[in-house]
Amino acid sequence: MKRRDFLKSSAGAGPIASAIPARPSASVAGGLPEKTAPISAAILKSFTPEDHRRRLQNIARCEQGVRQCLRKHLITDYLPGQCVYHLGEYPARKIWDPDDWDEQELDRLKAHNIGMIHLHEEWNDVLRLYGGHKFAPANPAGFRRFIDMVHRRGMKVIVYISTGFFQQTDPDFRPEWTRQLCSTRQWLPYQWVWCSPASAGWRAYLLKHIARILDEYGVDGLYNDSMSFSLSQTSPTPDEVLAFEETSAHDGAFEDLMAIIYAEVKRRGGIVKVHQNANEVPRTRLKIYDYLWVGETVQNIDKLRDEVKNHPPYVVPCLDMSVAKIEREEELYLQAIPYMQFPVLLGGHPLTGDPTLYPGNIFPPESDVTKGSHKHMDYYRAHPNDPPKAGCWDSVPGRPEMRPTHAKWLKQYLPMVEEGTWAYLEITDSNLFAQPLPANVVASAFANRDLYLVLANYGQSPVEIETADAYIAVDDNAAGSQKRWKLERRSLHILRGSA
Repeated sequence: MKRRDFLKSSAGAGPIASAIPARPSASVAGGLPEKTAPISAAILKSFTPEDHRRRLQNIARCEQGVRQCLRKHLITDYLPGQCVYHLGEYPARKIWDPDDWDEQELDRLKAHNIGMIHLHEEWNDVLRLYGGHKFAPANPAGFRRFIDMVHRRGMKVIVYISTGFFQQTDPDFRPEWTRQLCSTRQWLPYQWVWCSPASAGWRAYLLKHIARILDEYGVDGLYNDSMSFSLSQTSPTPDEVLAFEETSAHDGAFEDLMAIIYAEVKRRGGIVKVHQNANEVPRTRLKIYDYLWVGETVQNIDKLRDEVKNHPPYVVPCLDMSVAKIEREEELYLQAIPYMQFPVLLGGHPLTGDPTLYPGNIFPPESDVTKGSHKHMDYYRAHPNDPPKAGCWDSVPGRPEMRPTHAKWLKQYLPMVEEGTWAYLEITDSNLFAQPLPANVVASAFANRDLYLVLANYGQSPVEIETADAYIAVDDNAAGSQKRWKLERRSLHILRGSA
């Protein structure tokens, strides 16, 4: 399983305290949190007759003017501002315990327009070192306190689970749950195996824990590190019941299990984010997610765009910066926004390399976790003032332009994807432009109370575009309305209709 590489990265950086804001020692009290109340869409409660008229007129402009595009989509129930929040290292000499530092960080993320906090696997106690387990928090009181912190700011919080991966050394593990299609012994002491979605015993164990997570802690949904393997390729275990079609193009048992979980989460008003591997989309026919995470292990950003641009929405790209290289931060938004996608932000506590310092030497010297941790710790010993690594998918050193660039583009993106917007992606034939678009240029339209055009030049040379109507550049209102636009090489422009 390629994406288990995140364990190597999660061992993280080294002694970087000088680059991390000081952490006050006080803790914030909090009991069982309540979920954030649903927010009624503006289109339902506050659109005036004039708002509806403008929306319908802009949609009519696109319906009549866009003759061909890759696809179109009605945007509803969309939270593009998402942050993977690192609670702290796991395991650690002292396990994470949210306090005033986290309060301040969540205030920064709220001001940043983040609407969803995504916790990764460090929230749980997969190695059973602190009294919890794979489906229970390593610090129950701190976990509840953190959820309350998030909810008090009107944000959502989802937590990591996996419908497939389980620790082989866990006392609850049963060999009949797996065909041993995936093992991660090289990341000792993490020894995950892949549990079959057709296993009756695994389903009974998994689903009761998922229900408990949703009901006991007040989380707003799940991030499912799902992964599926075709059950048609190997012999079943005695615990499996092969009730569904299983082919290289359709994972029947996996689809059934994921659809059940999706229904249970939606019954509670929650959110499901799913990750397969790299740029893959689940091989299912039923709706099983709200958001699809892509990009792990991907090194070429143009390849990422090309392979996921027609995945069903909503796609959340996260180029794996632990292995990928980009020319500048703007590249992440150039590749995503024209296709109604928005990159995830990495936030929370910087990585420090603490897991390999956990008492007892549970990480053998030959493990990839230890090797990766030592590599990063050595770097930060030599470069103590460099920006810290912000998350498992971040680079070493970290990227100081990540946050301001993410905030800038998110501020521009949110108005153009408000509830009820119709998106026309990768327009290839229309009357919105005075002449056909040049090669390597992509245009998309977003129609609601305002009409937005997104222009992306993926080529290596500047080009000029002439629009049929006048628009205003959203990042430069003072320039006024115009029809002619110069797009520098590999650049992105968001325009708003001037009428």
